[in-house]
Amino acid sequence: MPLTLTIDPDSQDAPYEQVRAQIAEQARDGRLPTGYRLPTVRGLAEELGLAANTVAKAYRALESDGVVETRGRHGTFVAAAADAASRAAAEAARTYAREARRLGLDRAAARAAVEDALRAVYE
Repeated sequence: MPLTLTIDPDSQDAPYEQVRAQIAEQARDGRLPTGYRLPTVRGLAEELGLAANTVAKAYRALESDGVVETRGRHGTFVAAAADAASRAAAEAARTYAREARRLGLDRAAARAAVEDALRAVYE
């Protein structure tokens, strides 16, 4: 299945973030399987009407998140994104839990803060 991306020029999200988010989502839900070779930076930039630096920034962010891996001249490939996302979320949760405890929040207050944040982001 080919990579399908849409850039919304009216979006509040920067184009690189739109590219990053769409590739990450497609990797997580299996539309882009592990090992799928992504287009070259220049090729995707041309296809989407974006600057090559914009796509390169998205690819760097995806690599930093563990969603893709670059294999030198061989290209950029989808990594095991679900595992990477789970690991990153677990680390973020541990960091939050330590900070909440340092601030003196009890479990109920820490959970309430998370629920408020999730509501703000997902609604």
